[in-house]
Amino acid sequence: MDYRYTKKPITIEAFQMTCERRQDNTEWPSWMHEAWNYDAGSDGSLFPAIRGSHDSHLVIGTLEGSMLVGWGDWIIRGVKGELYPCKNDIFEATYDQGAGT
Repeated sequence: MDYRYTKKPITIEAFQMTCERRQDNTEWPSWMHEAWNYDAGSDGSLFPAIRGSHDSHLVIGTLEGSMLVGWGDWIIRGVKGELYPCKNDIFEATYDQGAGT
């Protein structure tokens, strides 16, 4: 039996988080602004790791719990609208910009 699988070609939306982009959210896509307005900790929410801080790392609320977004990490919006963080090296090995558009 063969246990190897190939990931289906899908197009996702993603945004790379930096300290500068955290402090100035004008470049954020609309789906990140929507997630910011959800209750902190709820599934699909985006909120600061340190409440009230404008330079704090961000946290994403997921079904698996809260996940920290580090500087340089990508915030991915999956095929069902779910959000999750991805380290830059994994992102670059997995995704090509503009593919599928």
